[in-house]
Amino acid sequence: MLNRFFGLLSHDMGIDLGTVNTLVYIRGKGIVINEPSVVAINQKTRQVLAIGNDAKKMIGRTPAHIVAHRPLVDGVVSDFEVTQAMLKYFINQVHKERFTLFPRPRVVIGIPFGVTEVERRAVEEAALNAGAREVFLIEEPLAAAIGARLPIQEPGGSFIVDIGGGTTEVAVISLGGIVVSRSLRIAGDEMNQDIINYARDTFNLLLGEKTAEDIKISIGSVLPLKEILRFKTRGRDLVLGLPKEILMTSDEVRKAIAKSVNAIVDAVKATIEETPPELVADIMDKGIILAGGGALLRGLDTLIATATQTPVHIADDPLTCVVRGTGVVIEDLDALSQVLLPTEFMRK
Repeated sequence: MLNRFFGLLSHDMGIDLGTVNTLVYIRGKGIVINEPSVVAINQKTRQVLAIGNDAKKMIGRTPAHIVAHRPLVDGVVSDFEVTQAMLKYFINQVHKERFTLFPRPRVVIGIPFGVTEVERRAVEEAALNAGAREVFLIEEPLAAAIGARLPIQEPGGSFIVDIGGGTTEVAVISLGGIVVSRSLRIAGDEMNQDIINYARDTFNLLLGEKTAEDIKISIGSVLPLKEILRFKTRGRDLVLGLPKEILMTSDEVRKAIAKSVNAIVDAVKATIEETPPELVADIMDKGIILAGGGALLRGLDTLIATATQTPVHIADDPLTCVVRGTGVVIEDLDALSQVLLPTEFMRK
């Protein structure tokens, strides 16, 4: 009875708790929040000053006692209290329209494949402490496949590559479960760091993380382009200590991120090698599906297709695949309960 009462006052939610961005899906409404997973904290008082977009604007621009950082590293909780505060903020944002002092929603959260029991428990506890009355966990490759509308519950094989900010998830899925998988701590953030290292080693220029990401999005590619793209960027000269401006090209960015890209391609090939032959035949028919922000990197689909001799397709709106998958689950929890991971709530 009490559970039903809380259900009337709360929105059931699907959350993609990403290293870079957190997306929230509301049952019956769709995606309502897409904000950076960043929290600004006053270290003197441990007070949370800003979350999401407001906090991201502070990165690299704060005094020493204010730190804007990500509470999630490689898709898992690195700072429990800050993650809890961030989840509470997003839950309250969703319920601003409703007259309820204590929103108690049911929440489905996507987590990386292969996380430890401790890491899984940290996400569950953070969500419960943030105000969720029931927490369900789903592995991100499964959520991404559901969001990409792959027939995961059928006996045929579906191949998903979800390239996020902190992790790359590669999985073959059949009958609602993961048959073979790889989880790499190499993804968008690692590529940003590659660009920072390249600028430092080649131009003696120190770039910020946001600038490196802007370069990757604007001119990043994994194959030579017909027309070379250029990006004017500024940073600090490491020799003189003064501001410096350079012009980076798409060829230079390709060289910078080559090691990370090759690691992702190798993970895809290794996963195919371990896949049962019957499922490989299915994958050759359906192709490999790319999801996550990394799927938008120019030429990545062509590179993987060439390396694996398998068709590669980019999912519709790859950035939102995981959160749309959690949304499908929260819309029909009973029918899709078998794709969820066991949690303390489900064991009771």
